[in-house]
Amino acid sequence: MRIKITSSALDDLYEGRSFYEKQGEGLGEYFFDSLFSDIDSLTLYGGIHLKVFGYHRMLSKRFPYAVYYKLEDALVVVVWRVLDLRRDPKKIKRLLKSG
Repeated sequence: MRIKITSSALDDLYEGRSFYEKQGEGLGEYFFDSLFSDIDSLTLYGGIHLKVFGYHRMLSKRFPYAVYYKLEDALVVVVWRVLDLRRDPKKIKRLLKSG
């Protein structure tokens, strides 16, 4: 499978990296690498995750984040958002509706 990442998802990743870098030097890069590793795993496991708010949701292995994605067809995974799960679920739902 191929992976496409939307600009909204990239913005989410950069925002998370910035937040974690403020917590400790190098933590932002670790966050970034960890989330991209999780996203890369979708080449094998895309489509197996539960649907939440109309999107497949994969939980990050190391951070309280979720990758929300859809299958464009049998060969393409489109990552829509990468969101912090400590947010209010209503806000997460609103962010997913806005794209």
